[in-house]
Amino acid sequence: MRRSPRRPAALAATSTIAVLGTACGTPAITGPDPAPGPGNHPVTITNCGVDVTFETPPERVVLLESAPVPTMRALGVLDSVVLRAGAFPPEYYDAGTNAAIQAVPSLGEDLDPSGHLRLSTEVIIEQQPDLVLGLPDGVSREALADVGIRALVHPTMCPSGVEATTFDDVYDQVTAYGRLFDRRSEAAELVTSLQERVSAVEEAVAGEPARTAAVLYPTVGGGPVYAYGNESMAHPQLETAGFTNVYADVDERVFEVTVEDLIGRNPDVLVLLHSDGDPGAVRDAVADLPGAGALKAVRDGAVLVQLFNFAEPPTPLSVDGLERIHATFGAGS
Repeated sequence: MRRSPRRPAALAATSTIAVLGTACGTPAITGPDPAPGPGNHPVTITNCGVDVTFETPPERVVLLESAPVPTMRALGVLDSVVLRAGAFPPEYYDAGTNAAIQAVPSLGEDLDPSGHLRLSTEVIIEQQPDLVLGLPDGVSREALADVGIRALVHPTMCPSGVEATTFDDVYDQVTAYGRLFDRRSEAAELVTSLQERVSAVEEAVAGEPARTAAVLYPTVGGGPVYAYGNESMAHPQLETAGFTNVYADVDERVFEVTVEDLIGRNPDVLVLLHSDGDPGAVRDAVADLPGAGALKAVRDGAVLVQLFNFAEPPTPLSVDGLERIHATFGAGS
């Protein structure tokens, strides 16, 4: 198997926005860390090797990726978002969150054919934000920093240095946002809730028969099929839901696979990821592959199609995705 030289934007980005950062790794946060309460700043976040210091909690946020939304909503800081750009599929959020997102003015929701958001640095600078979350193609952290604008990208989407992802990355990211926005108590409560939900799935599948699974990102309309290895968030999702990832032996996050290899591994169930559009078309993209009828999951109809952020990057939506997998394939489903 080989890594694709050019992966689709959804595979390299948060949701459908390609995030290009200059940093990597789980955010390390330094600075004052007293008991929860006001006055815990300044806070310095080492976001992928770049130290980003906040003297006060951000109040003017430009949101260029969808992944931070559930955490910001749970912490009560979504109202700090003054502008957004890119796709925010309503299937990710509850009615209240969708209403809050729609109330935020948009700089543009159109993506190019490769799934990238195209937005100039000048357009962002004109908004005078104190924080930009996500970096679309053509916008660099350095260019924003030159005019005093700080930017953060999701640490698991950095170009290098990212280790295998686990649910701890979900909890770490929530904690990071809690410190950044001075919502430590709320972040701790959210982490506890997420941990309990993950544990509930683990307990529910204990003793169930061993089954195998694969998480794929097929290309609708023909083209490469991508699979997720042991460095992806999809891997701990499958393990927690009681499955063995048939690509657990691959030390990569995402990579191109052949139909022949997929048939050879023959997973019992398939989880198919996509960025937008008709889920039926995603299902058909696999069912119509040459020889796909030999796949047990296709024959049995054991296929779940869900949006990309329900798997990656690690956020509270990853816990939602875990529960969706369990609800679809767990005992009694």
